[in-house]
Amino acid sequence: MAEIVILLAIKKVGIALANGAADQASSLFAKYTRQLVELQGSIGRVARELHVLHDVLCQMDIRNRNNQVYEGWLEGVRKVAHVMEDNVDEYLYLVGREHDIGCCFYLKTGFKKPRSLLSLNQIASNVKAIEKDLAHLSEMKNRWVPMIHDGDSSSTNYIVKRSQDLANISGFLDEEDLVGVDKNREKLENWLSGHDFGCCVVALLGMGGLGKTALAANVYKKEREKFQCHAWVSISQTYSIEAVLRTIIEELFKDKVNVPSNIAAMDITCLQETLKRFLEQKKYLIVLDDVWTPETFHDLSKALIHNDKGSRIIMTTRERAVAALSSEGHILTLEALSEDDAWELFYKKAFTKDRINHECPVELTALSEEIVSKCKGLPLAIVSVGSLLHVREKTVEEWRRINDQLSWELIHNSRLDHVRNVLNLSFIYLPTHLKSCFLYCSLFPEDYIFHRKKLVRLWIAEEFIEERGVSTLEEVAEGYLKELVDRNMLQLVEKNSFGSKFKMHDILRELAVDLCQKDCFGVIYEEDNCVGFLEMDGRRLVVQKLKKDILELFSIVHRLRTFITLDNSMPSFTLLPQLSNKSRYMTVLELSGLPIEKIPDAIGDLFNLCHLGLLDSKVKLLPKSVEKLLNLLTLDVCSSEIEELPGGIVKLKNLRHLFAEKGNGLTWRNFQCRSGVCIPNGLGSLTNLQTLKAPEARHESVGQLGELRQLTSLRIWNIKGFYCERLSESLVQMRFLSYLYVSASDEHEVLQLTALPPNMQKLSLRGRSAEDLILSLHALDESPLFQAVAEQNFYSLHLDWSQLREDPLPSLSRLSNLTKLDFTRAYNGEQLAFLTGWFPKLKTLSLRDLPNLKRLEILQGAMATLENLYLVNLSSMTEVPAGLEFLMPLQYLAFREISSDFLTSLRQCSATRGRFWYSLRRLPDTLAGNV
Repeated sequence: MAEIVILLAIKKVGIALANGAADQASSLFAKYTRQLVELQGSIGRVARELHVLHDVLCQMDIRNRNNQVYEGWLEGVRKVAHVMEDNVDEYLYLVGREHDIGCCFYLKTGFKKPRSLLSLNQIASNVKAIEKDLAHLSEMKNRWVPMIHDGDSSSTNYIVKRSQDLANISGFLDEEDLVGVDKNREKLENWLSGHDFGCCVVALLGMGGLGKTALAANVYKKEREKFQCHAWVSISQTYSIEAVLRTIIEELFKDKVNVPSNIAAMDITCLQETLKRFLEQKKYLIVLDDVWTPETFHDLSKALIHNDKGSRIIMTTRERAVAALSSEGHILTLEALSEDDAWELFYKKAFTKDRINHECPVELTALSEEIVSKCKGLPLAIVSVGSLLHVREKTVEEWRRINDQLSWELIHNSRLDHVRNVLNLSFIYLPTHLKSCFLYCSLFPEDYIFHRKKLVRLWIAEEFIEERGVSTLEEVAEGYLKELVDRNMLQLVEKNSFGSKFKMHDILRELAVDLCQKDCFGVIYEEDNCVGFLEMDGRRLVVQKLKKDILELFSIVHRLRTFITLDNSMPSFTLLPQLSNKSRYMTVLELSGLPIEKIPDAIGDLFNLCHLGLLDSKVKLLPKSVEKLLNLLTLDVCSSEIEELPGGIVKLKNLRHLFAEKGNGLTWRNFQCRSGVCIPNGLGSLTNLQTLKAPEARHESVGQLGELRQLTSLRIWNIKGFYCERLSESLVQMRFLSYLYVSASDEHEVLQLTALPPNMQKLSLRGRSAEDLILSLHALDESPLFQAVAEQNFYSLHLDWSQLREDPLPSLSRLSNLTKLDFTRAYNGEQLAFLTGWFPKLKTLSLRDLPNLKRLEILQGAMATLENLYLVNLSSMTEVPAGLEFLMPLQYLAFREISSDFLTSLRQCSATRGRFWYSLRRLPDTLAGNV
């Protein structure tokens, strides 16, 4: 864990050493030239020491995690790394900065605030002291901390042994411990006994503790005798291919004559050849348990000959990239147990031999259900907790105590060691650059839903993301996120055309929270649980539930880098002044939802600030000092009361994401539901902007949009007809733009956009549409608006208040990759027909407020993948749409604001399959329900 702290410090030091900052600053600090050069030398020496220390820790942290001497030494390492990071920040602020993420180099003309900034000499003195501290830590390690040596005691062998021990513990469980696996077991058995004579590779995929090894072992014991030879071998990420091959050979030759006598002396080539010769004419079954990398399988597959005897290879893995190497269609993805299966397994372990049929005493039922729910369907946790409770008194008082302190038990109870070890392996095997991203997620509450883009922006602000080639930091961060999902460290909750949502398994989160607190990575502040806050080294604080005296604690926090509040009841009148005064190094300040009315001028002193979130606040004005936040990457003032941004906002050259949009207290079905925010002249200077939502259109600002060549997402309000030509000219300059939302100044204004960027993926037009621009003789490729769009990327289209007279479907059906189509007041005709083959990938269709639509027809083969259909306020429609029965994948069917007569028709219609959601058109007391 300490390697994460050091890695972040190394990145900061690298910035200080980059681009000759001292040389560029010397003209303004002539009398400090010698000190600058000496300071750069000291910083360089510290950087080299930290690099070596980081590499050592990456190895040592595995074996010595519970070594008290080692942990005490680590505490010193962390403090030195934190102090170094603080001094580098002061140095960069003093002499200038050219940040890795694109910040412009800027210089201060002198010591304008001597009381708030350390002098150059003081910084140099501090860095010298850090050098001495590092030397002392090195000597202390040599004297007191056990060193890593080659041989059997190495960390590599330690991990291999730990992995194999865990496999032995979790793999060969009792038959009764396998609950809810019947379908998976049957499928696995069928794959093993299938008539395919080729060598088939099967993968069992899932997070640690789901029972992959247990299921594989259960089937292996039953099916192995059907093969001429069989072997089971446990692998780890730091496996030795020679050791694995020897184990396989020993297993295969078990109970057989002619066993090779010199296996121990064979090199890798001899081992491979021996294995190939033995397997050449045999039907074999080999289980590779706990495979961590694709390279492992590639290394071993060279010796596992693919004959035509019907041989089978089973891999268990937590990594999606490994599972992808299985034979086509042979990945078995294990999921958490259902609620019923989880309770059944728990009762078996908690009440075995005590009750008939493992029944739970009535008085313990409610507590049992609560305990099981905390395990979130993870079989390993359920079995372990159930076994723990089996030996405890069956009283309400005892079970309530265990329930109340279950998190503590999970971390500290030795009977739950194997749960921690199984899940900790997943963390230990994470690359260092992913560890900080993973731990960051654990600072948020249980079952918290992470939105992909916001999480990515926070990671970038925290400087967790490293540059990779020509990719943007956002693209690299999304790669990190995908890795964590593929490694089963985060769970994908929802994936659609609007982005992705993720969550963390609660048990995995509990372990991560413990690591965060032990290693001063961050602290969760809850009403009844703020463990570690007083002792923390003030880096990251996430307030989940308010405690009245939280502001008093800020008096001792001087190095807070991140402050995120998720409790909008916090008193905010003194919060920002406290943070501004006590935490000058602040990087992330997320205060969304707080009733903050005023931002103090002192916020401009937070020179490190990269993320400022004021979503849904009561702020009316931003102070002029905001222009000093030259490192700001994200500014979110959406749904605040700000109507105009200060002129200095255009000085924030590094700004990448600007959210400024005002709600008007109306629903999206009202044309003036929202409005933009006035952005001062000079918008075109913000050339690093990727997201802009949403300026109030002005003639000059529309023309400047073309300078924002990095934009990927743009929402703009109050477009007038005569702006459209300039807007179209600007849009074609944005080759990265994928999302565009344009709203006209009023419902009668005609949007006459004549061009779109080529990489457009999502388009929303709100206002009357010039019919000839969208439809051109039913040939979309001749439409001035769509002709430049690459159809294969375009997947979402919203037309609101378009009031088209001609049926748009024949033309739009050419957009064959659309997954979402939404019409709201978009069409004034009486009939819409979806013909065979149209919209083959459409998932969601919404038709709202089409007052003249009388007939909707869906032919067989149209919208073959549709999952959600919303029909809202179609007042002229008196018949149930024809063809609903053809929408076989349909999961959600909603009829909103319908008449009682139409509801009667729906209930009598067999095509609705008796299941739909509805609301009646009866105002103001609208009735809703489902059938």
